[in-house]
Amino acid sequence: MPKPTGIRGALSRPFALHNNSHKPVQDGSIYHQKHNTSPSDRGDQQPSLGRMDVFNAKDKRKSIHLPGRNSSPGKSSPKSSPKMGPAKPAKLVVDMESPPLVFHGTTVHSTGALLSGQLLLTVTDAEITLQDFTMVLEARITTKKPVVKDCPDCITKVNQLFSWTFLSEPTLFKKGIHTFPFSHLLPGHLPATSESDLGLVDYSLAAKGTTALHESITVQRSLTVQRALMPGLDKNSIRIFPPTNLTATVMTPSVIYPIGTFPVQMRLSGIVDTSLKDIQRRWRIRKMSWRIEEQNRIISAACSRHAQRIGGHGKGILHEDTRTIGAEDLKSGWKTDFECAGGQIEMEFTAGIRANSHPVCDLESPTGLSSSHHLLLELIVAEEQTSIKHGKYATPTGAARVLRMQFKLTLTQRAGLGISWDEEMPPVYEDVPNSPPGYTKMDDFEGDLATLPQIEDHEQMRLE
Repeated sequence: MPKPTGIRGALSRPFALHNNSHKPVQDGSIYHQKHNTSPSDRGDQQPSLGRMDVFNAKDKRKSIHLPGRNSSPGKSSPKSSPKMGPAKPAKLVVDMESPPLVFHGTTVHSTGALLSGQLLLTVTDAEITLQDFTMVLEARITTKKPVVKDCPDCITKVNQLFSWTFLSEPTLFKKGIHTFPFSHLLPGHLPATSESDLGLVDYSLAAKGTTALHESITVQRSLTVQRALMPGLDKNSIRIFPPTNLTATVMTPSVIYPIGTFPVQMRLSGIVDTSLKDIQRRWRIRKMSWRIEEQNRIISAACSRHAQRIGGHGKGILHEDTRTIGAEDLKSGWKTDFECAGGQIEMEFTAGIRANSHPVCDLESPTGLSSSHHLLLELIVAEEQTSIKHGKYATPTGAARVLRMQFKLTLTQRAGLGISWDEEMPPVYEDVPNSPPGYTKMDDFEGDLATLPQIEDHEQMRLE
């Protein structure tokens, strides 16, 4: 009776595995080097393992292991679980209620910004006792160019602006949510929150509570303080370029914003020279470029331990950085008029700040951090001459000039409604006068009441 063919027949044939031989298989069958056998051991009846590999290649690799390795799943080392710290008996959350902190106006005229909110204490245990409970408002000045790069005191200067003490004695709190309101008026002379390549200014609220078991419950929240300047009249600037008669008049807005564009108007007059007889010389714009530059400055002061490195206490190192936050080249877009007196060229273009430049608003901090912006214009003008009788045909003279101008820009945040806290708040209790209002002093009437005019007499006098 013939043997059945296929996989069943192949599995019925015995074969042996030997690990003492490292010779490769010579018959072309697919076989892993770890399970090599010599041709003499396999014999003629040894099946080709290529047919088995199609179905059991993965199972075969998993079933054969190297000696010395633990293959039992029960004896494998357990996975390390993440370490969990002890649960806090309570947690703190700062809930802000005031609108965004915006200083309206300059550092001299701003009335500040009102900060108000609630500090929420959520007790998770049955009860806890707090020994003290405080919160501070801090302003940090961080320099990225410190005198000593590894000294934290040289890198960061922390100023405590205000502090709140919510408990005067140890207090017991039951499980639940407990609220602690707070408020403070930020003075308007403080610098706004900003960050540049040289340093940064930021504000934060930090609260801390200590339990009877000396456990600390803390929370910290960053605050964003902005400054908004109200727009005013546009600024007109005049630049002259001797020895030529060229005069540029440029109109720029009083304030610009980090997002959006702003218009710039320019007029170049004195482009025609008729001093020569029958010859007219004139200037023509070939190219105009504009760019907005941001200049950041910071004075890095040393701490008390490293003050001697820079000459003593109260001295610092000045660092400056200038970068371009917007630019464009224009080769058209202006109107030239050679017929008017002196001739003139008029143009209007829009400029703006790149969206990914992350500009820093104008800043002037007493700590030494400052930021300013300028608009730079560059005109390339070429001279040509023509006959007064045939003005349509001009010949270049080969002379050219580069006219450079610089104008101060004020970069600020948008003011929104432009209403500061003191204008939108109702009058406080101290502003309300005493009530009822006082009356003038009245004296008692002495005399005959019959002599007084009657009511009918008053009505008759009114009719007359």
